[in-house]
Amino acid sequence: MAVPEFRVIGVTGMPMVQAGDDLAAQIVGAAAAQGTPIAAGDVVVVTQRIVSKAEGRVVTLDTFSPSPFALAYAARWEKDARVVEAVLRESKRIIRQVGAVLITETHHGFKCANSGVDASNVGGEGLVCLLPVDPDASCRRIRDGIRNRTGVEVGVVMSDTFGRPWRLGQTNIAIGVAGMLPMRDYVGKAVEVGL
Repeated sequence: MAVPEFRVIGVTGMPMVQAGDDLAAQIVGAAAAQGTPIAAGDVVVVTQRIVSKAEGRVVTLDTFSPSPFALAYAARWEKDARVVEAVLRESKRIIRQVGAVLITETHHGFKCANSGVDASNVGGEGLVCLLPVDPDASCRRIRDGIRNRTGVEVGVVMSDTFGRPWRLGQTNIAIGVAGMLPMRDYVGKAVEVGL
């Protein structure tokens, strides 16, 4: 009898991702080079950061002209007004202001700190990384690219680190998915005893 198995295989050897890079090609190449080629049924998890970089979502702060609100908020909390403006433009609404942090709802519907706008690990001063415009579409493109190169069907999940509003700590969540159902609906279904 086959025993169910779950394995996590990290893919090493990925190059530094640049705008316009073909992530599917890089993932397939790196996985094969380390001796773990992508196989049918695999679920490939990619970080939001590399997808944003490949899709040109690392932008210069000079592209943001701060609004009066951004200027006032930045002055009060000693922040860069252009970063505050980037947060505002990436949000649908502000849910809460907690000190220098804006808890927002993004255009995607994510509730997170600062609309997911991040200035760390972006490759220089005066740059910020924005979330992909459509994470599900990004996952579909990666999935299609993997299928075109390997002939196998995989699932693709995009993960991002989120704070938990009004709680301490960080967690990774799926912000995009393709090739698999992201959840199961058990409403009205019986659960087996012992599970």
